[in-house]
Amino acid sequence: MPGACRSVAGVSTADIPAGDPDHIADRLVDRFSSVVGRQPVGCFMAPGRVNLIGEHVDYNNGKCLPMALPHATYAALAPRDDDEVRIVSLQQEEPWRGRIDALGPGEVDGWATYVAGVVWALQQEGADLPGLDIVVDSRVPVGAGLSSSAALECSVALGLCAVAGLSVDQDVRRRLVSACMRAETEVARAPTGGMDQTIAMFGEAGQALLLDCGDWSTEQVPWDPAARDLELLVVDTRAEHSLIDGGYESRRADCEEAARILGVESLREVNEPEQALAALDDDRIRRRARHVLTEMARVEEAVGQLRNSDYTGLGQSFAASHRSLRDDFEVSCPELDVVVETAHEQGALGARMTGGGFGGSAIALLAQDGVAQASSAIRAAFATNGWTAPGFLLAPPSEGARQVR
Repeated sequence: MPGACRSVAGVSTADIPAGDPDHIADRLVDRFSSVVGRQPVGCFMAPGRVNLIGEHVDYNNGKCLPMALPHATYAALAPRDDDEVRIVSLQQEEPWRGRIDALGPGEVDGWATYVAGVVWALQQEGADLPGLDIVVDSRVPVGAGLSSSAALECSVALGLCAVAGLSVDQDVRRRLVSACMRAETEVARAPTGGMDQTIAMFGEAGQALLLDCGDWSTEQVPWDPAARDLELLVVDTRAEHSLIDGGYESRRADCEEAARILGVESLREVNEPEQALAALDDDRIRRRARHVLTEMARVEEAVGQLRNSDYTGLGQSFAASHRSLRDDFEVSCPELDVVVETAHEQGALGARMTGGGFGGSAIALLAQDGVAQASSAIRAAFATNGWTAPGFLLAPPSEGARQVR
């Protein structure tokens, strides 16, 4: 896969390699056969994602601009002739076992909730599914804010369609997005929006995806910084990122409270931002709303900047987004701030945290010949602070969920 494991100015992306999809799929099919004793119906993959801009606007019905990574999760599946569900991950020591009729909320815990939850959600929509053997393998770093959970959900969802004999078209993909969202919010109990599942299903190579979370419409937006000798560097701070520790949920609750005070269903409906913010007396609620309203405007600006190949302007939008996330939404952390500050010191056009925050990853838009120096400087800054060394990957926009074998 182009860009999955290459070098830019001497910096290898091998610290977080995407790997070759065909090789990974062959290996997983072989592992499935050795573990299960028969061949799977197929091997399916779904990508992680990096969000260019539009953070914490999805659950406010706003627009965001993610793109799919070459780093993906792979799933091999086969039906069983009993009611058992067995889930094996090559990244986990112990398999999970359960029954096909006991996969809903409160019945599964740990990493398996993201898999079992998809099975349950599709059952809720009327899918008649047998017992299952599922083996998964992920190249999306866990805890990096790059949507490893949605990649897992969507790869399994696509495989379940094959088990059920269901042809996958655009309408079915939309249904799968909804099922994966239910798996995450109702079974895994992570109060997220639907951006991650949508980009995992609808990503295209060479494109970012403008997603309107008000009506779930999508539009492909060309993303080709290499044409201007630029590169998007993703830095995994390895400061653990979690969406179920209360921080994300509290920010969402603050946004809902702001909408309630303003008398609108969501902050997307606010037409006069300055007047709306003046009407919010609580400082914390006002700052949360200010981030969302200004971030929605930044997404529109960023799309125009991309269409005009204005990467200088895009970098400025990145920087403004990070300041807003750090100061108004308060979801950054020292590691993310150091990445952003160091990247700017090294000549980045712009840098920002990406994902839900509280750890995870940051992105930096750099000249290709500046990637090596910026990466070295970020490593040195982490060492000076006594932090775990960060990981680096390059992010060429890639295809969405698909069958590999």
